Parts: sequence; C-alpha cells; structure tokens
Amino acid sequence: MPVDGFTYGLLTPVTAFVMAAVGSALGLRCTMRALTVEPARRAGWLLLGAVAIGTGIFTMHFIAMMGFTADSVHIGYDVPITLASLGVAVLVVGVGVFIVGYLGRTAFALTTGGVITGLGVAAMHYLGMAGMKMDRGRLEYDGMVVALSVLIAVVAATAALWLAMTVKRFGVAVGAALIMGVAVSGMHYTGMAALEVQAQAVNGAAEGKSPAEILAPILIGPVLLLVFVGLFVGMDPLENEWRVSVEDEDAAFGGEAAFGGDAAVGGGTVFGGSAAAPEPAGSGAATYFERGGRHGG
Repeated sequence: MPVDGFTYGLLTPVTAFVMAAVGSALGLRCTMRALTVEPARRAGWLLLGAVAIGTGIFTMHFIAMMGFTADSVHIGYDVPITLASLGVAVLVVGVGVFIVGYLGRTAFALTTGGVITGLGVAAMHYLGMAGMKMDRGRLEYDGMVVALSVLIAVVAATAALWLAMTVKRFGVAVGAALIMGVAVSGMHYTGMAALEVQAQAVNGAAEGKSPAEILAPILIGPVLLLVFVGLFVGMDPLENEWRVSVEDEDAAFGGEAAFGGDAAVGGGTVFGGSAAAPEPAGSGAATYFERGGRHGG
C-alpha cells in the first residue's frame, strides 16, 4: 500500500529535526552541568537532562508522524501506548546520562552511556509506532533496515555524547546537539523506510481525523515541558561549563588536585591541594578563568 512520510513537504521533517536538536542541546547542557556541581545536586541536573533529551525524541517522532499518511487508511493512536513511549525514552536515556554523570568522562562511561541513549531513541520510536492504529492496514518491517536504524541511533548518540562531554567549546556543544538531532531524525526516517503497510479489506470509506489533528493535543504537554527545561537552564550561568578545565571537573571524581602542581600567576602562585566539591560560577576556579588568570577584582 502506498505511504507518504512527507505529506506537508519539508515542514514536518525540518520542524521535527529542530525539536530533536533543541531537546538534545538542553539535555547535553544539563548533563555537562551535572559534572561541575557537588554530588548532592548532580542527580537533579541529570534527571533534567534525561527529561529534555527524552522529550526531544518524543516531539521529533510525533511531529514527523503528522506528515505520515497511507492511501485510503485512517490512522489513529493509542494514547496510553503513545505516552508510555515518552516515559520509556526518558527512563532509558536517563540510565545513559546517569552513567556519565556518576562515572565521569571515562571511555567506558561515555561509550556505555552513548549506546544506552541510542537504544532509548530506538525504543521510543518503535513503541510509538506500536501505538499507531490503522482501520484497514497492518504494519510490517524489514528486519535489516530496522537493525540499521538502531545502529544509526547508537553510533550518532555515542559520538554526540563524546563530543559534548570531552571538548569544552561552545561551538562543539552546538555541533554535538546537531549530531544528536541527526541520530534521532536519522533513526526515525530509516525506521520508517523499513515500514510497509499491508492492506486489509474493509468495507466503506476511511473516516476520522487527520494525524495532525490527533497528535497536536498529545504534543502540547511535551512541548511545554521542553519550554520549562529551557527556561530553567537559561537561568543557570553558562560560563562555568566552558571555562572550568576538564582537569578541574575530573578531580571531583578522582579526588586529585584541581591544579596539580604550582603555577605562577600574576606574580603569585596557585598551589595544588586536595580536591573539594566543584565550586559554583563566580568563585574559585571559575573566577580564576573568568579573570584571565589574574588575582583580585
């Protein structure tokens, strides 16, 4: 049966990609922020990151699905299964970001966290598809293309996590969010390429609302949730993440000195010592970098 994933042209895929990239940017930002705060506050940032990435995946998927139609078939959605796919995305992605948040920037943590995050993308997609109901058709998948879609999600999500967590540059963080957006969108459209709709004989014409009319109310809550996360993140100072060195933050995990050794600064000396919990923006190491290596005001 003929299907069309681009009923509204480029509007749905472009909008969907933007939502995936925004959710990923917020989620990676929260995950990176978690590595700079004391352990007592880390879980909150990681949870917020999981919610942002999971919600971005969910909104990307169903905005893209607004443009999906099948010839002479009415498409509906099982609301409990659809919302459950959001919960699965947040839960599985949460496992990935918590691994990174509590094990630090080790190769094991970043690889494991990336793989699990990619699997969260795939899990959300296929559970969301399971919630799609057709009055005169059934879904069938090409197993090899499905496996390729999962591989795309895992590889791209892992690459995005590595970049965001290891290279402390604003431009690289933006690039990581775009790569994560590619992971979500690439996985989605590859998964849709694996899909075939087999017709079933049903008397009468297909009736009902369009996919856009059905999905728009479901998306209101997740979009507002992303807005809330964006506002919350926007109130937190960004400079600390970009300016505090990787060694400073790794000291929070390894118990090593933030400045291992003596470094002459402006006629004085900054001495290494035992690592304390990462300091908030505006004090300690953050202030040192903000002032360009000078003591005083």
